[in-house]
Amino acid sequence: MVTVRIYVEGGGDSASLHVLCREGFSRFLKRAGFEGRMPRIVACGSRRAAHDRFRMACEHPHSDGDVALLLIDSERPVGDEPSPWAFLARNPEDRFDKPANATDDHCHLMVVCMESWFLADKGVLCTFFGKDFRPQALPQNPRVESIAKDDVLSGLEKASAGCRSGRYAKGVPSFHILQVISPAKVAEASPWAKRFLDTLARFMETPTA
Repeated sequence: MVTVRIYVEGGGDSASLHVLCREGFSRFLKRAGFEGRMPRIVACGSRRAAHDRFRMACEHPHSDGDVALLLIDSERPVGDEPSPWAFLARNPEDRFDKPANATDDHCHLMVVCMESWFLADKGVLCTFFGKDFRPQALPQNPRVESIAKDDVLSGLEKASAGCRSGRYAKGVPSFHILQVISPAKVAEASPWAKRFLDTLARFMETPTA
């Protein structure tokens, strides 16, 4: 088995949030069927930090069998663009370069953001926030990748505004929700999420060189 490290956007500058970020993605991937063959999650904070650490891992791998993957928010709908690197290169706020030894299989996008995945499993959101959660305030478009980021976040805030646990905010609640949503529902609603899970499975099944 190869050693796969996923450089993930998330966790900000807080060490405690980095721990929660790693735990959130780890539990999500275990629920997706990777228990016993887990990749290593590297919480990087900002999207630029994630790209920089991914690039460094590509240029200076820990060992010959290591594989580095990048997982960041797209921040906006991707449309019909088949290449994540081409999409990122066109974004004036990113202009992320592709490392020479990386391919499209090494770059993955949460479209448009991690919270978009939450919209694929509204039942879990109702359970997580409790009886005062208003799912009707969420965006109702089943094509979650086409919903603008502002609409995703404002929908979560409005739907949870009256909940005893408090209004949704990025940070601690994000990673607690990530732990319990259904990967199958996320993959069904988000083709880019399915691409990530399918590609990760192929890498995890590759024998070490």
